[in-house]
Amino acid sequence: MSFTRNARRLAILTTACVAVIATRAPAVELSGYVSFDPRVFPGDPLYADQHEMASLSLSAQPELYAEWADGDQSLLFVPFFRYDQQDSRRTHVDVREAFYLMVGDTWELRAGLQKVFWGVTESQHLVDVINQTDAVEDVDGEDKLGQPSVSLALIHDWGVLDLYLLPGFRERTFPGREGRLRPPLYVDTDLTTYESDTEEWHVDWAARWSHTLGAFDLGVSHFSGTNREPGFAPVVTAGGEPVLAPHYSLIDQTGIDAQAITAGWLWKLEVVNRYGDGDRFAALTGGFEYTFANVRDTGIDIGLLGEYLWDERGEDGTSPLEDDLFVATRVALNDVQDTAILAGVMVDRDTQGASGLVEASRRVGEAWKLSLEARAVFGTDAADPLHAFRQDDTFRIDLARYF
Repeated sequence: MSFTRNARRLAILTTACVAVIATRAPAVELSGYVSFDPRVFPGDPLYADQHEMASLSLSAQPELYAEWADGDQSLLFVPFFRYDQQDSRRTHVDVREAFYLMVGDTWELRAGLQKVFWGVTESQHLVDVINQTDAVEDVDGEDKLGQPSVSLALIHDWGVLDLYLLPGFRERTFPGREGRLRPPLYVDTDLTTYESDTEEWHVDWAARWSHTLGAFDLGVSHFSGTNREPGFAPVVTAGGEPVLAPHYSLIDQTGIDAQAITAGWLWKLEVVNRYGDGDRFAALTGGFEYTFANVRDTGIDIGLLGEYLWDERGEDGTSPLEDDLFVATRVALNDVQDTAILAGVMVDRDTQGASGLVEASRRVGEAWKLSLEARAVFGTDAADPLHAFRQDDTFRIDLARYF
């Protein structure tokens, strides 16, 4: 089993949270899930040491919540565990959240490990910079590691101002040598470097103002600190193996996220301006979702999505999404089982390479949920960053038991 560099600190924090809950909190709730979610890769592996067709996996995420003082004070503790049959790095333990919350009339104070989400678009979240990505979980960037932080939310008629002090950085996780969905060269996290002399102990900060103005939801944010997205340098180890060494630079990023609802249309926009990793640059993701509600009186809602993704750095940037179109459809049956389907495709306007996604989920009985996910890459050539994953088409089944 592999652990992150912060595993010992997470274990100490876990023990402290449980101890406080046991001694101070009269109202305790336990919930969560356990999941069996195998992945199947029909294509043969491209790179040495990668596993073959299938990989069985188990995960669990319990959630312990406690509150006192009429709910004005609370503790939340959310550990996570995964065992993977093939990839030793995908077998890991993390604490997704473990924080203390105190609530006042016009403010909220949190301290501990938090998950903070910013963003409104479907295809990517440019403004979402607080938490590190847990990249061994999935390639969509939706799974995040808990971030050590102290935050204060000021809640007034003019909006909500969130202030964050982020004392401690967590490295991104990557698939191991045996793992699929990895680049041609193995990412060796033992060779990680930082721009900051204090490395992972650099103290970052962030702030965000958000408000609703009529039909518009608006957010303006700024982050200053260690970039959650590493750059990579090819190096040769002492044993003569070519690998990729992650490097984390310091950045300042200002972002705007906005959405508006008008007569069935949902308009979305995320824009960032970042300094660091070289010259200052801008990037944006914007688009719409239109919903046909209660189609032919069946109770079914069908949504059409379209988004454009642009990065000023072009091919010199770290993101492969520099001039791309995303189109998708979302179907909600609105039945008792909460059945939902999302199917979409991302197309690179330069290379014409594309990646497709289908996600479906449905509750089974009172406590079970079945989810299906399929991803595929097609039409790429050697100039397309996705070409490295052309043999990693994936089919995933997730059967989760909630408690």
